[in-house]
Amino acid sequence: MTSARGERAGLPGSLPARAASPFPPRRGRTPAQTAQATVELALVLPFVVMLMLLLVQVGILVRDQVLVVHAAREGAREAAVEPAPGAARSAALASSGLDPDRLEIHVSGRGGPGSRVKVTASYRAPTGVPVVGAALGDMRLQASATMRVER
Repeated sequence: MTSARGERAGLPGSLPARAASPFPPRRGRTPAQTAQATVELALVLPFVVMLMLLLVQVGILVRDQVLVVHAAREGAREAAVEPAPGAARSAALASSGLDPDRLEIHVSGRGGPGSRVKVTASYRAPTGVPVVGAALGDMRLQASATMRVER
């Protein structure tokens, strides 16, 4: 017997007419394969969705932390130039856009010109992303800034 190449089948060193592939021929999916893919998707999809929601929540918390740092810096800058007690809080609220009911500003160490004033901003960040936010609860974010008093 000879193959398409003209070689005799079954002899050592002869190649088969078509090399065997480790993959099945592509003739479309069987109903069993389609059902298996559906079950795998149904099992994995909730984890993928939870991971995406968690990433969104982390992104929101990172944004809030940057805003808290900015609020502390602006409050310290205002406290360094303005001795009024509420000036640091007003500046922090005006510059950050954070919820005033959740933001606490604490000013310490303000003396005469040349001294250092420290402003600490503390914020209860809401976690409002569905499912993930309820599991985490509100997070406390904090930042402080120190500046030299100018007047």
